[in-house]
Amino acid sequence: MAAARSRRRLRFPVALAALVAGCCVAACSAHAPDGAASAPPSGAPSSAQAGNQDPARFAPQVRAHARRADVNPQLLMAILYVESYKPHDPGLERSWQRMKPDSAFGIANMHKAAFDEAKQGRSFAGRDWQELPDDPDLAVESAAWHLHDLAASLPAEPAASYTRDELLALGYNTGAGNMRLFARGTTLGPMARSYLDRLRQNWDKAGQAVRRSS
Repeated sequence: MAAARSRRRLRFPVALAALVAGCCVAACSAHAPDGAASAPPSGAPSSAQAGNQDPARFAPQVRAHARRADVNPQLLMAILYVESYKPHDPGLERSWQRMKPDSAFGIANMHKAAFDEAKQGRSFAGRDWQELPDDPDLAVESAAWHLHDLAASLPAEPAASYTRDELLALGYNTGAGNMRLFARGTTLGPMARSYLDRLRQNWDKAGQAVRRSS
């Protein structure tokens, strides 16, 4: 799942299996005009990687974009792990978005409003939210800058007992306004608590993934 002004992450219903099957049929039958093969966008996984849902494969992009955005790469990777609860397939994501227009796109589950804010004045300012499902590199880049912007709005000395990275993850999940409330001591709700628990569960694994491929 991400969003400054982000809404809670969608949980796929039991009907997901049928939707996945339908998306696979649609994806397999799609082809370029006149039978021409279309090249995947920059950062898109190859067909050999299509079944690999482990965010660790994006460690090089995570390190590069986290460095440029001045955020912790372990945090960015941990968020990718937390957001990997749903299968990230371009056809599936677009089919789901037609059913749920406010759903998120890409391996970082970013909502349109958050993406549009994060791209302002950045190297990807000319890109569109609709490109996220096909371009994991863009998804990682926009998530990194979204975290950068959230960090800029944190109180200088948070009163809560959460780490800076934990607060940023909560901001990624619940929005900047809620993040600032949590930083001032507001009690987490059930959804925010669940997100934080999953972040902590994936924290060590994320660190290993970032270091392993460095």
